[in-house]
Amino acid sequence: MNDELELTPVAGGTRLRLRVKPGARTTAIVGAHGGALKLAVAAAPEKGKANRAVVALLAEALGLPSSAVTITAGETSQDKVAEIALEPAAVRAILTTGR
Repeated sequence: MNDELELTPVAGGTRLRLRVKPGARTTAIVGAHGGALKLAVAAAPEKGKANRAVVALLAEALGLPSSAVTITAGETSQDKVAEIALEPAAVRAILTTGR
């Protein structure tokens, strides 16, 4: 990833800024962008479908259940904040090396 991810330690895990592109051709982690993790999801931005796809994508990438990832800000925006029930060092290691 080109930019450095900004990971903020919080009680019980890590806060991570996201930049999401809903309605993409594929669902994938694109990389770091301006301190945020850039994601593309195929789900449309309607009725929470894209948000659910973001949670599922992050949970799968981090090897966590979906309940360990929550969107805490930006529900209706491309710029979101997620909280992950995993320490920042572990999140960084997994996202930068793919495990």
